[in-house]
Amino acid sequence: MLRRGGEVFAGQTDSGEVDFVVMKTNGGREYYQVAYTVNDEKTLQRELSSLTKIRDSYPKYLLTTDFDTSNYGGIQKLNVIDWLHGK
Repeated sequence: MLRRGGEVFAGQTDSGEVDFVVMKTNGGREYYQVAYTVNDEKTLQRELSSLTKIRDSYPKYLLTTDFDTSNYGGIQKLNVIDWLHGK
């Protein structure tokens, strides 16, 4: 995340945490949750919950080792290896 530009912080919401908040050099920001897998519905909902509470229009990502990509109300689920390779 640092190599892609910006400062990286751990984030906090009223009732949870966001694994990474990236403050971009252009003034934007990105939010990231990271989980090994979210194949279990309970785990998926837990990982999405803090991102859904953020009420701005900056990009929000869920990085996992799962191979499917999905969009959950604007939260983009991505395979972490593909993300690392810039795909």
